Amino acid sequence: MIRSHDRGITTLTLDAPANRNALSAKLVASLTEALTDCAADPDVRAVVLTHTGSTFSAGADLREPPSLYTFVDLMRQIVTLPKPVVARVDGHARAGGLGLLGACDLALASRTSDFAFTEVRIGVAPAVISMPLLPRMEPRAAARYYLTGERFDAEHAAAAGLITEAADDVDDALTGVLESLRKASPQGLAEAKRLVTARVLEAFERDAEDLVQRSASLFASPAAREGMTAFLERRDPAWVL
Repeated sequence: MIRSHDRGITTLTLDAPANRNALSAKLVASLTEALTDCAADPDVRAVVLTHTGSTFSAGADLREPPSLYTFVDLMRQIVTLPKPVVARVDGHARAGGLGLLGACDLALASRTSDFAFTEVRIGVAPAVISMPLLPRMEPRAAARYYLTGERFDAEHAAAAGLITEAADDVDDALTGVLESLRKASPQGLAEAKRLVTARVLEAFERDAEDLVQRSASLFASPAAREGMTAFLERRDPAWVL
């Protein structure tokens, strides 16, 4: 992961393009440490979360996954950070990567970006990432994309409430947002964020333990073993008709 800082904005760049910025235990630990530093640094007004390569994040690293509790703690940390966190996407985002987008306060994506909840394709479900996502997403859209696993574009992602804006030039859109955040007071930002994240935080407090246990059970199931093996072997799982 790459850190940089400019005029009050710290940018955290996911930088493992070879494995499509999959969420490994190491990457989640690095993000957690960086966000802890940002929370304590009075020079940080806001945080940008972005990526190198063509994929924001492909979701959990199936070869070196973080613990479910660790990933939940990372999403909660983004939600409760007393500074805005803005996601910048210019490419693909999948599965657990969408949990990061849901946890962020704002998410800007290029119109050429695309998204998919691919969990159902490997025999599991988008369980723990539902905590930041379902309070933000339009219910019918969430039902469609959770159940089908189909790919959808940035326009549909914005209409669904998954992202804030689909932009012709994501960096131009980001520049405007960051200039606005630089004009806001740290106290104002912290208190405004508490208001807009209250429902999301309620979901974590209410559902975290249940969804972690549900997800763990799903990942340990024979169906998930078949789905993940098929994915790694680049073949269709046994249930495909």
